[in-house]
Amino acid sequence: MKSMMSKERGEVSLFVVVFATLLLTIVTVSFVRIMIHDQQQASTIDLSQSAYDSAQAGVEDAKLALLRCKSGGDCSKINSTTCNDAVGSPGEEVKVEQSDSSSLNQAYTCLLINTQTDNVQGNLTQDASGILPLIGLSAFNTIKIDWFKGNDASDIPTFSNGTPLLSQNTWPVNRPPIIRAQLIQYNSTGFSLSDFDGNNSTNATNNTLFLYPTDITVNTAQFNSDARKLNKSIQQVICNKTNIYSCSTTIKLPKAVSGNDNPAYLRLTSLYGASDYQITLKDVDGKDVKFNGVQPSIDSTGRAGDLFRRVQARVEFNNTDFPYPEAAVDISGSLCKNFEVTATTYSPLTPMCTP
Repeated sequence: MKSMMSKERGEVSLFVVVFATLLLTIVTVSFVRIMIHDQQQASTIDLSQSAYDSAQAGVEDAKLALLRCKSGGDCSKINSTTCNDAVGSPGEEVKVEQSDSSSLNQAYTCLLINTQTDNVQGNLTQDASGILPLIGLSAFNTIKIDWFKGNDASDIPTFSNGTPLLSQNTWPVNRPPIIRAQLIQYNSTGFSLSDFDGNNSTNATNNTLFLYPTDITVNTAQFNSDARKLNKSIQQVICNKTNIYSCSTTIKLPKAVSGNDNPAYLRLTSLYGASDYQITLKDVDGKDVKFNGVQPSIDSTGRAGDLFRRVQARVEFNNTDFPYPEAAVDISGSLCKNFEVTATTYSPLTPMCTP
């Protein structure tokens, strides 16, 4: 009897040891797998960031190539379809040297620059302006303006001629902003500044439209209708939430632009809020015309080890040496002015108010 009980107790102990060993083995293997997975994930993230940095290095080299071209250097390889041709390494990857991470073997494998783009894209902060030269690859007479990403819009108003404009603090956050579009167009053979003030000048025009977001089916306008001259302060534009950009309108220019004939500039200002925008050129048949040298696109693929990342960027190619003024006076707080009209000898004014 005693031997039977001892044998049963020995079997129970053996089973306990086996199950405990299996449990410890499973726990150990699980922890090892988690550690290996985390290590692999960290290594992948490191390689991915390094590949992205390599692609960004290619973008910076592309900017230098564009700058050299604009400064009078060789532009023949800028629009090449051969990888890295624009930076002097056609068909070969360009190493990205970093002293602290040489083991990553970083390089950008394919860098392409294209100065002929389908559109121009940008972002405007509230009350800020952007000025854009309208230069096409061929003749055009119409521009298309899209603004405010559709997934951001949740309040499209109904507008009528009697609807008053809202104050800044009551404009809904998710309502597309009003866009002030100003066209400056002139005759390349010559003009004077006074021509911009004439209603029907053949040498220069300076027209302004206020594009108001609405739910009506109006999507065309003309720059001949100047809000400042014809008392048409609002141009209604159709907006909806289903498109990439909420609001869209096509505007006909007073004169077609072809090469250097009738050069034109477009100034956009976002009122009541910030907005993304996109500009497209169209010819007399309504077909899209590519921009030429206005906002070059850069396509750069970077590598670190055997992992690749691709970056696409746009570069402003305008002359930024001259800042376009937003206002004659820009202040925060109050402004005090004193005026004096007199026939006597000039004497310093005595302040009548406190700034």
